[in-house]
Amino acid sequence: MKMVIVASKIPTTPARPTPMWFHRGMADGAQGDRAGGWVRLRRRVTFRSDWFEVRRDDVLRPDGSRGEYDHVQVPDSVTVLAMDGNRNVLVTRQWIYVHGGTQWRLPSGRMDGEDRSPEDAARRELAEETGVAARRWAKVGVVHGSDSFTNHREHVFVATDLRPAGEPALEPGEADLSVHWLGFDQVLGMVRAGEMPHAGSAFAVLMAESAAHGS
Repeated sequence: MKMVIVASKIPTTPARPTPMWFHRGMADGAQGDRAGGWVRLRRRVTFRSDWFEVRRDDVLRPDGSRGEYDHVQVPDSVTVLAMDGNRNVLVTRQWIYVHGGTQWRLPSGRMDGEDRSPEDAARRELAEETGVAARRWAKVGVVHGSDSFTNHREHVFVATDLRPAGEPALEPGEADLSVHWLGFDQVLGMVRAGEMPHAGSAFAVLMAESAAHGS
């Protein structure tokens, strides 16, 4: 996705308090930041909610021309591939509002202001969505979901040596979420068939398959 050039006047948006997650790794740099040939001259926030912030930057492009770059700032998120000793995987199924359909995916969610690290968020999300905890954690990597449009980063983990952790603590928007144990090979087949389109989930499963074969 390329830069969006908009000539219309920016609508006035009522000021909102800055959400807590914005204070961690989300702060603006100094005006005139230069990176990769881009120069940011000015930044305006056109919309802010508890979930994301829309920014419009006045920029100089690498070719020296001037324009506006609209982008969305969101908190980081996490995805967890939780697998037991028999290679069974915890998978959730729920309605995804923005895609208008029900999806299979691994336990996942955004980082909250109380999370001290991505691993803390991953531990919390796994327990909240499935009622399961893990004694062993390994970070697989980070996925950039939609470069040029948003700064979103998804931290992906593998969790093993599982144990019960009480009842799930679902949010109101997760009331339809159901939890399933599926064999790893079945989950891998779902990813390959396009039946698990969630980026973090697909990345976790494919990386685990690669690691299992030493590649």
